[in-house]
Amino acid sequence: MGQTGGKSSYRWFIVALLFFATTINYLDRQVISLLKPILEKEFSWTESDYANIVTVFTFFYGGSTLFVGYLIDKIGTKIGYIGAIFVWSLAAMGHALAGGTFGFMVARALLGFGEAGNFPASIKTVAEWFPKKERALAVGIFNSGANIGAVAAPAVVPWLALIGGWQMAFIVTGALGFIWIIVWWLYYEVPARHRRVSPSELAYITSDAASTDIIGEEQPATRYPIFANKAIWGFMGGKLLTDPIWWFFLFWLPSYLANIYNLDLKKLGAPLMIIYLAATIGSVGGGWLSSRLIHIGWNPTRARQMAMALFALCVTPVMLISQMGSMWPVIAILSLAVAAHQAWSANIFTVAADQFPKQVLSRVVGLGTMAGTLGGVVFPIAVGRILDHYKALNQLSEGYYILFYVAGLAYLVAWGLLYAFVFRHAAKRNESS
Repeated sequence: MGQTGGKSSYRWFIVALLFFATTINYLDRQVISLLKPILEKEFSWTESDYANIVTVFTFFYGGSTLFVGYLIDKIGTKIGYIGAIFVWSLAAMGHALAGGTFGFMVARALLGFGEAGNFPASIKTVAEWFPKKERALAVGIFNSGANIGAVAAPAVVPWLALIGGWQMAFIVTGALGFIWIIVWWLYYEVPARHRRVSPSELAYITSDAASTDIIGEEQPATRYPIFANKAIWGFMGGKLLTDPIWWFFLFWLPSYLANIYNLDLKKLGAPLMIIYLAATIGSVGGGWLSSRLIHIGWNPTRARQMAMALFALCVTPVMLISQMGSMWPVIAILSLAVAAHQAWSANIFTVAADQFPKQVLSRVVGLGTMAGTLGGVVFPIAVGRILDHYKALNQLSEGYYILFYVAGLAYLVAWGLLYAFVFRHAAKRNESS
């Protein structure tokens, strides 16, 4: 991790820390969906009960992001990230104390509040540590932790639940965050003050500061007119439409496979691991693609625009799931969809980093996450109602097919919003400069 002369590369160690934090984040988030078959029997949950628990998490997650983003901008990423992961790890362990639906709602609310700090802190850290041409790759790498967490969960959570009860699964996974806090405290600092960063690496990190920072360092971030920049509406609109689809994949795919293909807790592991491993490839690959296009000479706006159009199209095959006759073609389609979502996610965050100065970036990411959560609050309620309705008709598969059709359309509409509010205007600025 130290420098031995010449240009150091400590920024990639920082990305590794962000990767592990995001892995823990999604591992803690995923536990309840894997334990749903057990918990719904123990607590007599309906699909709407489960949807309400998911909605509480989503509401507090999104409702907290703007405040948490503002706090991180004020106190910095080192302390801000520690506070976030301390809260969510404590909340994850607190699920073990829940004695009913209300108890789970309280634990999920606190989990959502803590987890709201992950992406504002991570994106701000990437903006501080990377030049623009490497940001999408860096975001893709740390964002792939979301999928590694989702892959690890089916391998670990059922085993913990079977040997120690469902409470043990929450306690062990929640405790991992406290280990990360120690490492972050010992090894993180901003580049300009970090003793392991060589002068040449620091110069590289800040090489495009003038083009990246729309406002200068001397202007207070509180005076920057975020909403006057049209890019905020494309970023928020894109998150509003696509974040709920990812949460649908995250929270309902285990029960979808269990209900439609009669997979028990032991048999869910392999299909889910395949799906979320594909998501990992998509996250890193999506970040690599737009970064590669920039490297060969494309301007960042055009690179993000074309890459995200491709990713949006790759989600649309989920609309064909109703025509599949067996499980494994469905697994293939879902794997492509979640891979495309994570590629999309890596780039939409980078779009925000491209269009806004790093002094306000945590707040911008917070606004986008809040918009995504607004959709995430409404969509799970709709999911629960639709699935309960079709379950009563003994046609549960039809309910899922409706939801997958909506998922396929959402990304096409989201790309249109990004084009209207971000890409078109950024291209005009590039032409005039």
